[in-house]
Amino acid sequence: MFTPEETTAIALSVKVAVAAALASLPFGVAVAWLLARRRFFGKSLLDALVHLPLVLPPVVVGYALLVAFGHNGTIGRIFSEQFGITLAFRWTGAALASAIMGFPLMVRAVRLSIESVDRRLEQAAATLGAPPLRVFFTVTLPLAWPGIVAGGVLAFAKALGEFGATITFVSSIPGETRTLSSAIYGLMQAPGGEAGIWRLALVALAISLAALMASEWLVRRQRRGARD
Repeated sequence: MFTPEETTAIALSVKVAVAAALASLPFGVAVAWLLARRRFFGKSLLDALVHLPLVLPPVVVGYALLVAFGHNGTIGRIFSEQFGITLAFRWTGAALASAIMGFPLMVRAVRLSIESVDRRLEQAAATLGAPPLRVFFTVTLPLAWPGIVAGGVLAFAKALGEFGATITFVSSIPGETRTLSSAIYGLMQAPGGEAGIWRLALVALAISLAALMASEWLVRRQRRGARD
């Protein structure tokens, strides 16, 4: 059986991971399409910036978020005063940090999927008079659907296990920002926490496997529908 603290950490982790994946998905698709289909000055720089969280220490990302979105940060102060939104030391901040850390994985998967779409199909739709936006939603997006699903699942899985950026930005507050990873870390510091560590680790494994299996099922269903 799980303790109330462990149950709260599990529920919060799923909440943060879902919010991070869904909130970043539109931006991930837009950036992936831009990198896959457009040539422009600074494209290499944008590509490097997108993938920067993969090579930076997560603590650095978390500290940068704390400086920018903290209570004394410029962006954080604007959000707080103008919109009443506080990110530092809140679960929403954990979702933001997790979304940023998983963003490169999402963009990579979606970009590869868009690049695999036959451009002649897009050109044919444009020739028939479809505007670019309609071509994207009726041709590109449906054909790139498997990669979009894969990107969303990767972002979810990354958010579920994110630790360094989140604990730096939002700390580990019970009931507010203590996710699975920070709860496991806390149990590692306490005597006799081995049983709790294994319980939470198995839950994380189960959730990740379920997400991967669900995405595979969705992709197969979409492909069968496309063939029919």
